[in-house]
Amino acid sequence: MDDKIQKLKEIIKESNRIVVFTGAGISSESGIPTYRGTNGLWSKYDPNIYANINVFLQDPTYYWHYFKDERYPIIKKAKPNINHYSIVKLEKKGKLNCVITQNIDGLHQMAGSSNVIELHGNTRIITCLKCNKKFSIDEIFPLLQKEIPPYCSCGGQLKTNTVLFGEPLPSKALLEAEKASKNCDLFIVLGSSLVVYPAANLPVIAKNNDSFLVIINFDATPLDEIADLVINDIASNILSKSI
Repeated sequence: MDDKIQKLKEIIKESNRIVVFTGAGISSESGIPTYRGTNGLWSKYDPNIYANINVFLQDPTYYWHYFKDERYPIIKKAKPNINHYSIVKLEKKGKLNCVITQNIDGLHQMAGSSNVIELHGNTRIITCLKCNKKFSIDEIFPLLQKEIPPYCSCGGQLKTNTVLFGEPLPSKALLEAEKASKNCDLFIVLGSSLVVYPAANLPVIAKNNDSFLVIINFDATPLDEIADLVINDIASNILSKSI
C-alpha cells in the first residue's frame, strides 16, 4: 500500500488539471450511509418507491417520510471529513480543475471547495413544482412535523433539488462534467462504486482523452480494468497521505 500511495503522490505532483469524482464512499466517513451494500439505505428503503420520480408525483408521502426520518437528521449533523479537506488542499495548490460529485449533502462546499459540479442535485434547496419558489432545507423541515407532504403557500408540491430515479441528470451539470473530464490530466475517483450511469461514464471519457485514471474505492469497480492505478481502501487512508 505504501508503494501505491507513493505512486499517487508522484502522479499528483506531475498533474495540473485534476478532476476529483466523488461518491457516497467519502460521505460515509462523515456518518452518511451509502446507498448500496449490506447496510446501505436501499436495503431498508426500496428506491423504486422512496426515490422514484413517478411514485413521488403520484404520492410524495413516501419520499417525505424517508427524508424526515432518515435523510435530514443525518445530513444536518454531518460535517466534512479529511477527504473533503484534502480536496480543498489540492485546489489551494492550484492543481484542481473541479470536483464532480454524485453526493447531495453539500459537504464539499462546506469544506471550502469552490467549483463543485453536483450531478445528482442537492438537498440544500427545495423547489415548488408549481410556482418555482425556492426554500432552504431548514425552512421546510418544521413543516414536516405538522404535515406530510409539505406544500408551498401557492398549493404546489415541494421537492428537494435531488435527482430521483426516473429523472435525467441536470443537463448543464452533465455537460460541464463531460467537458472537465475531457480536459483533465488526472481523474481521481474517490468512494464510488461506478455503477450508476451516465455518471460512471465520466472516468471513461477522461481515460479516452489521455488522462491518468486513479480509482480509490473500498470495493472493486467495473472500471478497475481500465484504470492506471487502483487502490482498494477507504479514501481517508489514501488521499491525505498523497498530497
